[in-house]
Amino acid sequence: MTVLKGLGKLSTKIRVLLLILLLSSCNTIKKVGDSEYLLTKNTIYVDSLKVNSAKVKNLISQKPNTKLLLGYPLKLNLYNLAKDNPDSLYQNWLQKKPKRQNRLNAFLSKKQVDRLGESFAVKGFNNLLKSVGEAPAIIDSTKTKKSKERLQAYYGSKGYFNNKASYTVVPNKRKKRAEIAYNVTLGKPYFIDSLTTNILSSDIDSLLNINKGTRYVKEKEQFDVNDFIKERQRLTKIFRNSGIYNFQESAISFDILRDTTNTGNDQKLDVQMEIENFLSSNSDSTTTAQEYKVHRFEKINIYADYLFNENKDSLKSIEHEGYTIFFKDKLNYKPDALTDAIFFEKGNVYRDIDRTRTQGQITNLNTFKYPNIDFQQDTIQSQLITNIYLAARSRYSLGFDFDVSRSDIQVIGTAISGSVFARNVFGGAETLSLGVRGSIGILGDRSLSEETFTSEIGGDINLTFPRIWFPLNTEKIIPYYAVPQTRLSIGANFQQNIGLDRQVFNTTLAYNWSPNTSSNSVLELLDIEFVRNTNPENFFNVYQNTFNLLDDIANDYETISGFEDFFETDPNNVTEQRLNIPDGANNFINEIVTNNSALTDDDQENIGIIQERRDRLIENNFIFSSNFSFQKDNRADTNDNSFYQYRLSLESTGNLLSAFSNLVSFNTDELGQKTIFGIPYSQYVKTDFEYIRHWDLNNENVLALRGVFGLAVPYGNSSSIPFVRSYFAGGANDNRAWQVYSLGPGTTENTNEFNEANFKLGFNLEYRFPIVGAIKGALFTDVGNIWNVFDNVDDEGATFNGIESLGDIAIGTGVGLRYDLSYFIFRFDLGFKTYNPALIGSERWFTDYFSESVFNIGINYPF
Repeated sequence: MTVLKGLGKLSTKIRVLLLILLLSSCNTIKKVGDSEYLLTKNTIYVDSLKVNSAKVKNLISQKPNTKLLLGYPLKLNLYNLAKDNPDSLYQNWLQKKPKRQNRLNAFLSKKQVDRLGESFAVKGFNNLLKSVGEAPAIIDSTKTKKSKERLQAYYGSKGYFNNKASYTVVPNKRKKRAEIAYNVTLGKPYFIDSLTTNILSSDIDSLLNINKGTRYVKEKEQFDVNDFIKERQRLTKIFRNSGIYNFQESAISFDILRDTTNTGNDQKLDVQMEIENFLSSNSDSTTTAQEYKVHRFEKINIYADYLFNENKDSLKSIEHEGYTIFFKDKLNYKPDALTDAIFFEKGNVYRDIDRTRTQGQITNLNTFKYPNIDFQQDTIQSQLITNIYLAARSRYSLGFDFDVSRSDIQVIGTAISGSVFARNVFGGAETLSLGVRGSIGILGDRSLSEETFTSEIGGDINLTFPRIWFPLNTEKIIPYYAVPQTRLSIGANFQQNIGLDRQVFNTTLAYNWSPNTSSNSVLELLDIEFVRNTNPENFFNVYQNTFNLLDDIANDYETISGFEDFFETDPNNVTEQRLNIPDGANNFINEIVTNNSALTDDDQENIGIIQERRDRLIENNFIFSSNFSFQKDNRADTNDNSFYQYRLSLESTGNLLSAFSNLVSFNTDELGQKTIFGIPYSQYVKTDFEYIRHWDLNNENVLALRGVFGLAVPYGNSSSIPFVRSYFAGGANDNRAWQVYSLGPGTTENTNEFNEANFKLGFNLEYRFPIVGAIKGALFTDVGNIWNVFDNVDDEGATFNGIESLGDIAIGTGVGLRYDLSYFIFRFDLGFKTYNPALIGSERWFTDYFSESVFNIGINYPF
């Protein structure tokens, strides 16, 4: 009977679901006329073969309505909810009862009653539904014919000049719905039989002969309009980078003739490329044709601090390495700072790339506004006089920022920062900046502190040089066109009510440069960081799980003579005793470590682990490192949804100090570690790799992938990695089915507030799709974990032991909503523990799938 009741309930649910789907289906065609069809699908066949190319599909001018998951047309149904004539409906309602309008006029006034018809409740809501919704895609013969013509034109551009296209409207079995099948018959393609040229400029002709090897338009190959477009672009780039500074792409044309001498079935074309002379405009509105010539630089003038209404005759000038620098009264810049940013050289030919590099490097100086570069042409001698006008930016400037943020530690935080900039500090276009920052936030986890609010204050001083500041000449390795910079910085940061509270002091000597527009390199030659925990006594308050484990062990030994002073009444249970914090907990550990005969082997091992964790997390760190990172990003712009990017970094810490210790005797601590200022310096090597790939699936549907690998190996003076350099898992930007710091290491249970390790693997896959307007949706799968490897951790469950440890990888799945505000995105994700390696056997799959779901709030996409 119970089974039958269950089946009855299930049957009822199925009937309700079918009813909902039926009502949805009726609503879908609500605004489709009796003689109309709702377009449900477009199919393209080329020579009877189905085509799935997104490029070809985009040629179709009319597409079916957008569908979400399970094919539900949410936008269409929202649109259908809107009334077609809300004004008339309102008037009909108003006049339905003779006295209704009079009563409303008396209560509101006639003007307000009339305005009520324009209100959101009457008209505005309908407009909202139409704006966020989507009108039904009713098959339009005009648009269908246009699509057919586009298909013909596209395949004609590929050499199928005789192709034929047609379409068929195929009614669907479901009411008022139909598909459209487009059929294209290609026929035989045309091939290029001969390629000749007609060039009026001897210099152009010479350059063309030199650069024949990489042509896009070639004999014996099939005709393709794209090849002709790319050939014009290729030649224009060659000519403008070979001295033809005024070359115009429109001067290149192609005459295409059918080979009439051919009597066979082969379809051949004769192509002649013509390059006309330069057409210049005269003062009388006529044009004159001039032969393109290779131009060289005769003179290069640099106008420093130039005002465009100045009289050039009143300026002073100096000659420096082939450049003439003009200035008023006094030159405020070192000549090398100006000439090193110019890539034109006297006697060299003009190149477009040198102009782009010059503009980029002058901008990199951060001292001038965007430069104005003017060329004066000597048509007889083919010489150029170049004038570079530099307008100075303000010597001093102020900046202020106000931020609202959220993190895994703070529910909400506000920060205000200010900065002062001073430009051209030493006359070499250097920039000095002084910045301060203060923040306050509401603590998310009260176990981290007894206080409600967190605070942070910090400041830094940065000195930036627009060149590589190094004793040796590095121009051959890092040329000026890579816009190099050198940065010297000193900073300090102070945190309160966050964990053990911290003071951080750091200094950095770093270089960065960009070999091209898609890549960037950063070398931090010196990165010195001192981390001091100012409240280590708070350890057992912050790490409550660690304390509870210690207290459970201590309860078995509270009756031992001499241990009674370590205990106090438990504030949560007055009938029981607990270790008092911090003295009782610390003294109990010290007493047990020095005299542990009373403990079992398991308790000794666990207390040893607790002591090691406490000492590691409260220790101060001195990190003296060098690191290099390289990043490549081929994204065209912020709207590009099909791109890849990767980042590789390598860090080496403590090696320089270790080498120096062989020459000078360092002090050592009780563990034999060498110290500086009483603090053991860290020694390890660390590497990180992150790869991101996005695929544009069209119509704002995007598939995003990320892979992460990180490994930090301690050695020499260290047996573990500093906490500030270790890896963690979980959180809004990692595996979203686990809270931040709560996943791993390995198969270990979540016994620590901050779980960290020195090895990490992570993979994320996310499908992003539009829902309504600025609201987007996402489905995601997060895979990964952290482990200990090559360090002092011996726990088998926490260490990576080879390929078999890949079975410890956690899997989280989930759904998300995003609200796109253009300049940033609010993100809401709900993650479910799909595979939990901390459990055993089959319990790992889908256990507590819904009950332990994790809700994440973030800003912008996680990757």
